[in-house]
Amino acid sequence: MSIFDIFKKLESQQPAPVGPPEWIIAGLGNIGAKYANTRHNAGFLMIDAFAEQSGAKFGKHQFRSNTAMAECDGKRCLLLKPETLMNLSGMAVHEAMQFYQIPPEKTIIIYDDINLDVGGLRIRKKGSDGGHNGIKNIIYLSGSDAFPRIRVGIGKKPHPDYDLADWVLSAFTEEERKTLADTAKTVCDAIPLILSGRIDLAMSRYNAGKAKPAAESAGNGE
Repeated sequence: MSIFDIFKKLESQQPAPVGPPEWIIAGLGNIGAKYANTRHNAGFLMIDAFAEQSGAKFGKHQFRSNTAMAECDGKRCLLLKPETLMNLSGMAVHEAMQFYQIPPEKTIIIYDDINLDVGGLRIRKKGSDGGHNGIKNIIYLSGSDAFPRIRVGIGKKPHPDYDLADWVLSAFTEEERKTLADTAKTVCDAIPLILSGRIDLAMSRYNAGKAKPAAESAGNGE
């Protein structure tokens, strides 16, 4: 490559965004090694994959979360893994929203859903908590349900009498982890569309399977 080619390449590159984040992307879960591979930690698994693809490194602890800063689609994004335990996720998310003055419409939440088959996705612009206690806490503290969300299927209980808390805190099988690895790639493809204002395209392209009516909360457990 000649010196002229190098200059031309440099001129064509867009400068990386600087300053405070424009978006928050939060993956919900429970901290601690004993929860690492559990169904309730699907949000953590997805945001870890997005951070890896973006070259972002978790490790800074602020806003009651393990955080990282990522650049995606020309947007600077604060990645959050709340350290509050699932049912108090709103304490972490709302604190970050307030600090950076980021509205719900620019706060993406990724979390587990027992009403979808393992690896299924449902992307929505806004909505109710759907019985998920982590989402319920975020809505309560932020005063809004108008945040984009990516629901990741973790499968329904094996039978009606199975304790819900035991189910969401149970480990994924090896086969399910392989399925979720493919799901993570899809989530990483969907997030840039949401950041660029094309959530309708993300919904039409990536939503898979029909959610089944929930008879119980998906947010039980710790």
